[in-house]
Amino acid sequence: MIVASNLGKKYKKKIAVSDLSFTVELGKVTGFLGPNGSGKSTTMRLMVGLDSGDGQTTFEGKRLQDYDNPASVVGVLLEAKAFHPTRSAYNHLSVLATQGNIDQTRVSEVLELVGLSEVAHSKPGKFSLGMSQRLGIAAAILGKPKYLLLDEPANGLDPEGISWLRAFIKRYASEGNAVFISSHLLSEMAQIADNIVVIGKGKLISSAPIETMLAGSTHNGVYTRTSNTPKLKKLMEKKGLRTEDIENGLKIHGIKSDEVGKIAFDEKIVIYELTNQEASLEEAFLEITASSQEYHTQQETKK
Repeated sequence: MIVASNLGKKYKKKIAVSDLSFTVELGKVTGFLGPNGSGKSTTMRLMVGLDSGDGQTTFEGKRLQDYDNPASVVGVLLEAKAFHPTRSAYNHLSVLATQGNIDQTRVSEVLELVGLSEVAHSKPGKFSLGMSQRLGIAAAILGKPKYLLLDEPANGLDPEGISWLRAFIKRYASEGNAVFISSHLLSEMAQIADNIVVIGKGKLISSAPIETMLAGSTHNGVYTRTSNTPKLKKLMEKKGLRTEDIENGLKIHGIKSDEVGKIAFDEKIVIYELTNQEASLEEAFLEITASSQEYHTQQETKK
């Protein structure tokens, strides 16, 4: 696995990353989340030695610089436009293959995998952001690495491209590899991530399986429609539970549907609808990062 230990980075007086530790497991997708300015990109740069700072990151017990062929260990996408604009997509990957001692036949393979075969001999300077992202992913997987570090790879992708990326990431991890991916598309992250690492203001907030993170949210609850909603509401609030009047019914936080059903039955309240409602990743994320948001709109500040 990847083990990041006590990572830290300071720019003049601003602390970008502080004493940050977490792991990334093989065979799983680990989502990396945080508000804008939380230090995600800096963390990834520290992990692969592109920034100097405190702590260290090991890949199967060794630092990346201690491997003879790092490209076979870690594939990295940190910047979508990291290529020479007038060198063809094929030649760009060919140069990287030569540098990484990778067979040239792999170039055509990865172009096919990312859907760029038809523009292999085009100059990427005029590629859209989405096509640039695909080329960056092709470069990252060129050496068939065990680990992928992808910083916002869905930026610029259209719906078809996002669907392709989702399937690609899940398949890559299922083959015994590990993917560490940052993204602001939380609905997409919810579909692919096994584990979630959340940071705020450069510090670790949470590192857990996604199910554990969602289960701890106060947004979990039960939605119900009954023959006597006011009565049920009073009963729930007497138990110290928070309730919301929504959609001609009632949402009750901190309780399961079985318990609500039993209480309603004992009080002879007829149930028309009763559904457990789990928190979304967005709700859980906003909840645990509320105190770590550095940038707020005027409307958010008034809340």
